[in-house]
Amino acid sequence: MYRLALGTGLLAVLFAGAIFGFFYAWICSTMWGLDAADPRIAIAAMQAMNASVRNAVFAPAFFGTPFVLALAGVFSLMCAQRAAGASFIAAALTYALGGMMLTVMVNVPMNLELAGATIPEDLNDAATLWRSYSEPWQMWNQTRTLFSGLSLLLAAVGLVLLGRNPQRSA
Repeated sequence: MYRLALGTGLLAVLFAGAIFGFFYAWICSTMWGLDAADPRIAIAAMQAMNASVRNAVFAPAFFGTPFVLALAGVFSLMCAQRAAGASFIAAALTYALGGMMLTVMVNVPMNLELAGATIPEDLNDAATLWRSYSEPWQMWNQTRTLFSGLSLLLAAVGLVLLGRNPQRSA
């Protein structure tokens, strides 16, 4: 059972790291690049990226992370690794509420609204549309990134606690 807990713990850290990295990349490169571009190009590019993100590569990290974290927690608890189990379960709740639910409730509706927008030909109108989307979207993205980073940290702590306990069972 310990090996199962350790294996799911490693997988949980991998999943949490993948989703944190995905959100983080939007902060430090993607959105800055789009903000520096012609807003008509930025709108079209964001519409294309939002349409393409719904895929089989992204889905496991986005949807699977809370389940893998929770599973690592349950297996840890089954091995009497209470601190590790609590850390993995806290990581699952942190991501589920602050990363996944925030995305579903805030960022996705904003993305859908932008997807339905016609790109203005006028540069000033396009700039206004882009700013009205980009500024709040980025604020919420930073928030979900912080929660996802905290989830990754909690998962890493859980893994360390799981590995340090001398009462491992096979």
